Amino acid sequence: MGQQGTDSTGDAKHANDAAQAALSAEKTLNGVTADVSLPEDKLPEVALSEELFYKIITAEIAYQRGSWQGAYVTLYSVAQQTRDPRVARRAAEIALSAKQAGEALAAIRLWREFAPNSNEATQYYLGFMVMNNNLAEIQSVFTEKLKTADPKMHGILMLQAQRLLSRARDKNAAFDVLEEILSPYKNSPDAHLALAQGAYTKGDNKRAVSEAQIVLDTKTDSQLAILTIAQASSQQDAAKAMTAFLQKNPTARDVRLAYASILIDLKQLDKATKEFEQIARDRPDDNNATYTLGVLFMERNQPAEAEKYFVQYLKTLEARPGEERDPTNALVNLARIAGERKDYKAAQDWLSQVESFDGRNTAWFNVQMRRAFLYAKEGKLDDARQFLRTVKASNEAEQTQLVQTEAQLLKDAGQPDQAKAILQEGIQQQPNNPDLLYDFAMLAEAQKDISSMETSLRKVIELAPNSQHAYNALGYSFADRNIRLDEASTLIEKANQLAPDDPFILDSLGWVKFRLAKYDEAEQALRRAYELRPDAEIAVHLGELLWTMGQKDDAKKIWRDAQKKDPENQTLKTTLDRLKVKP
Repeated sequence: MGQQGTDSTGDAKHANDAAQAALSAEKTLNGVTADVSLPEDKLPEVALSEELFYKIITAEIAYQRGSWQGAYVTLYSVAQQTRDPRVARRAAEIALSAKQAGEALAAIRLWREFAPNSNEATQYYLGFMVMNNNLAEIQSVFTEKLKTADPKMHGILMLQAQRLLSRARDKNAAFDVLEEILSPYKNSPDAHLALAQGAYTKGDNKRAVSEAQIVLDTKTDSQLAILTIAQASSQQDAAKAMTAFLQKNPTARDVRLAYASILIDLKQLDKATKEFEQIARDRPDDNNATYTLGVLFMERNQPAEAEKYFVQYLKTLEARPGEERDPTNALVNLARIAGERKDYKAAQDWLSQVESFDGRNTAWFNVQMRRAFLYAKEGKLDDARQFLRTVKASNEAEQTQLVQTEAQLLKDAGQPDQAKAILQEGIQQQPNNPDLLYDFAMLAEAQKDISSMETSLRKVIELAPNSQHAYNALGYSFADRNIRLDEASTLIEKANQLAPDDPFILDSLGWVKFRLAKYDEAEQALRRAYELRPDAEIAVHLGELLWTMGQKDDAKKIWRDAQKKDPENQTLKTTLDRLKVKP
């Protein structure tokens, strides 16, 4: 048939997506399962002759060999000859797989002609109508379907129409068509529910809430209605609405789950925990609720409870070998809990259970880095380094991480020279790796090797001109030593442009402004940095600025707060000694 119509790959996909969306419209409305099947279409009484069999087989062989056109033409012809909807459907599938919208639509028209009761054929056809923005045809089809359908089917059909129209380019026009389709059913809660969903889709939240409220006035247990109200409301208002709904409908699981999720977003973790505990009681086999409870108890700093739920989660997974579920996150969390109580052996045992899945588990490599740090925490530095040697990197990024991890282990163990040697070896293998160069620069700075630090950071900036950390580190090194302040200011300003509201960059910005005696600008930057992150290092700088400006009581208060949070902070001790201050 050649390249008739359009051969746009996006058009066929768009139509297919629209059809699939319509086909997946809820078959359950407010807890009542609706049978969406229509009377089956009769197949034609055509004998499968040798000729027909030969044509179908050769078409399939041609398609397997990459000739979609030959296969499509043959099957389309056979469909016309036999009036068999199955053959027309197969022709449509071949055209869709080849992303040929024109040919697909022709075959779908044929399929629908031969199987007028086929919901699937109709939905694929309507998918193409959405693609072509033929809203009038969609209106015509659904108007007729609603007229002839069993009233029990109306809710499903209305939601199908809404879901399909939601994919139209012109959302307002699509909503107008939906209103026209539903106008004969103004007193139907199902119609108001579809209108509520449609209004939300086009961004009219006020209309969405009002339509959904009409549904709730007559069907007080409609979960779809209250969930629509929640979607179209602020989180605070949604939480209030769902609280009232659950008081009347305590078994509404979907609403309780949505409510619990909103509580997490609102940082109301105690309330969220109670809701998930209720969900878990109502359905003990709900592993998602079990895992979420583990996370919530971790966030609430109740490790024993968290551990209980994570272990329960893993046991449930073991009892369901057929489920494709990855236990990695639970194992990592259990290792973290064990590590925090300094049970490093237990932590290792949990992490050792993380499988690589032939390289498909992207978390596996990071887990191995965690295991190396655990060995080091046990005082087994040599074992940690040896363990790293057993981990095979699959790409350059992982090789970089191996080098960085070993260097960090050595640095933490008080062996900076060896750490520096490891980084230098890594840089020899990857001379243009900005991450290794940056780490080397930071280690050189800690060892007062300022020349090496500056050389490395300038190379990082050359290789990665959007690396805010490199600009900030170089600028701060100048500001802290009170040299080349104009250049320092330029570097830090560049870092701030690349990452606005980064508290550490704002701290550097405030510090260089302080060195330049621009105290108002310095205070603005340092207060913003401290607001974003009340860190002891930032507190030191803000306190010294305020002390210099004569605000000594405020400075002492900030330093006292810093001492409570980090009493061993060396920068704080040095600053207080230098200024001869006892906060």
